[in-house]
Amino acid sequence: MNKQIRTEIFSRWRTENPKPTTELNYNSPFELLIAVILSAQATDIGVNKATQKLYPVANTPERIAALGVAGLSEYIKTIGLFNSKAKNVIKTCQMLVDLHNSEVPDDREALEALPGVGRKTANVVLNTAFGHPTIAVDTHIFRVSNRTKIAPGKDVVEVEKRLMRVVPEEFMTDAHHWIILHGRYTCIARKPKCPDCIINDLCEYRQKLTT
Repeated sequence: MNKQIRTEIFSRWRTENPKPTTELNYNSPFELLIAVILSAQATDIGVNKATQKLYPVANTPERIAALGVAGLSEYIKTIGLFNSKAKNVIKTCQMLVDLHNSEVPDDREALEALPGVGRKTANVVLNTAFGHPTIAVDTHIFRVSNRTKIAPGKDVVEVEKRLMRVVPEEFMTDAHHWIILHGRYTCIARKPKCPDCIINDLCEYRQKLTT
């Protein structure tokens, strides 16, 4: 796939959705960080249901840390792996208080040092909370990048690095969201909605569905 085609793909996505963002509900970088930690192997809808009860009670590192693992677990027990997530969130909150003046660091190394925060979570926070041109490769981005041939790669790190090289600069800040949304609602895993796809004529997927 060449630069001209990639530019047209992202142009169409931008026209359709000029200001894409995450579907996780949040009102601060801290709320976003916690929501992203909770979202691992869970749906955004499920996370939003939990945080809409949690955040009115506790939405700062101090307040969530004060809940303790048992107290936090009561709010997030509907989310998969809630026990381990509760432990990581409490540890992360304590580190934010102790090391970062209760603020979410705008720095990859500091973010990845937090319990429960890996490269993908750090990329989401850097991009969505702080506007960095990063791309967090989840299952949707990995699938769309390989299926369309926008940025094929054998693993998530390879896909991320290729996307960072080939996505035109003007689209970098929002690219993460456009690709995720395309994978979530159109280029779905089992039966992609090719006939309804706005980049159907540009996509290089060889097994396009016609019905």
